[in-house]
Amino acid sequence: MLLGRVVGTVVSTHKSAKIEGLKFLLLDMIQPATMEGQGKYVVAMDGVGAGTGEIVFYTSGSCGRYTEATLGRPADATIIAIVDTIEIGGKPTYVKNPVIEDAK
Repeated sequence: MLLGRVVGTVVSTHKSAKIEGLKFLLLDMIQPATMEGQGKYVVAMDGVGAGTGEIVFYTSGSCGRYTEATLGRPADATIIAIVDTIEIGGKPTYVKNPVIEDAK
């Protein structure tokens, strides 16, 4: 599995019938230690309802065809999960919804 940040959408009005109804998202691969984008982009089919700005797991190659949304479809990259947290060495490098303490 690979990590990426959803940076946009890709719209196609003319496409194969096998991919009708699927949402396509533009992902930038990220460096988990710094959470910075690498400037390496991939278009992925969305299998989980991800949105812009979210960190996601995605698969590439033939594994992209093993989700319910992409079974039997010509998928090369598929988003399979939305990430909640990333920790390296016991320290968080990413938290999707950090708890904000009220100022007292």
